[in-house]
Amino acid sequence: MHRKLLSLAFVGLVCASANATSQINVDELADKVEPDVIKWRHHFHEFPELSNREFKTAEYVANYLKSLGLDVQTGVAKTGVVAILDSGNPGPVVALRADMDGLPVKEQNDLSYRSTQVGEYNGKEVPVMHACGHDTHMAMLMGAAKILTHMKGELKGKVKFIFQPAEEGAPAGEKGGAEVMVAEGVLKNPDVDAIFGLHINANTDVGKVRYNAGGTMAAVDPFKIVIHGKQAHGAYPWKSVDPVVTAAQMIMSIQTIVSRELKLIDDAAVVSIGSIHGGNRSNIIPNEVEMVGTIRTLNKAAREHIYESLPRKVKAIAESMGAEAELTLPLDYSYPITYNDPELTQAMLPTMQRTAGAENTLLSKPVTGAEDFSFFQEQVPGLYVWVGGKPLDVSEKDSPAHHTPEFYVDDAGMKLGVKLLTNFTLDYMAQH
Repeated sequence: MHRKLLSLAFVGLVCASANATSQINVDELADKVEPDVIKWRHHFHEFPELSNREFKTAEYVANYLKSLGLDVQTGVAKTGVVAILDSGNPGPVVALRADMDGLPVKEQNDLSYRSTQVGEYNGKEVPVMHACGHDTHMAMLMGAAKILTHMKGELKGKVKFIFQPAEEGAPAGEKGGAEVMVAEGVLKNPDVDAIFGLHINANTDVGKVRYNAGGTMAAVDPFKIVIHGKQAHGAYPWKSVDPVVTAAQMIMSIQTIVSRELKLIDDAAVVSIGSIHGGNRSNIIPNEVEMVGTIRTLNKAAREHIYESLPRKVKAIAESMGAEAELTLPLDYSYPITYNDPELTQAMLPTMQRTAGAENTLLSKPVTGAEDFSFFQEQVPGLYVWVGGKPLDVSEKDSPAHHTPEFYVDDAGMKLGVKLLTNFTLDYMAQH
């Protein structure tokens, strides 16, 4: 027994020594690659492209990955890029993912690399900006690819680098993003054992990482309700079947799904109406009203309950008013819950603490925003974390929000992201 304990202790010391050596290598290599990561980020930020239109972005990424000697595939899910690093040693397949698309937002930052690009969105010419940090995600993954290629001899298995288009949603009438990548087999050949992703966060200090196990970002399910009534003069409402009043009652009743039917002490949920249209004059009760909204849920049971309750309420209220209603759910796209595998999260917690420091590794509450990284997590265990991008001299309340013209994150936040992606890979391989 005593001999066995000594043996285990010796193995632990060897593993600790190996981890320390790898960490020193990663830290040194991350310092060296940081200027390139910043250069790449500035390029992507200056020349953003919209969802499913990331042609030049993909070409830039693919050319660099090819320069590393990686096996590169382009045109995945239209503009996606996938590269494989094969260590030549047996072991698991680890996937690392970054998203590539910008947003139809006009930048208002005074930066030397600010965007002045335009693109086409829903048939209109619009300004384009990386207003959510996808420029940093690509640069960080390219940095990790460079380090891991340099450390190829220390790897056990393969690494699959996934540069994904259309995370923000494909243009009208098109499909795109992670769902299409999965359908096209991005997690196969070789089969991925685990996937890691991260998101820069403008409200988290540079140097910090936030994580959560289980449901960490919400499922998103847009819906549309069309109410058919009977048109009449506004002075004679008794001759109408009023879709406006019906819509008002429907909106108020829909709110009770969350406030009265769900056990909110377990997980948050949201049902919001974002748009309502009907009629064109003050003195005409219209024939029809159309509403569109969104559902956000953080667990499967809540999502299933809303899918049952919403149609029931819509139908009953319409019938009670003598109207008819059509519900389309989901409307045009639907993302599952971004679910961090609990075992994988727990296994990678020491990695985060070692990389960022225990005091900078923060357990975070779930958020009701959505991420199509969830499609990968439906197929294989995955972990998705937030990396700080807020300058330390800026308060949280003064930090511009994501998806705004003023959105800004500090270049200094990217080095931690590079190290996390690298260390997730090394540690997962060591554990498996």
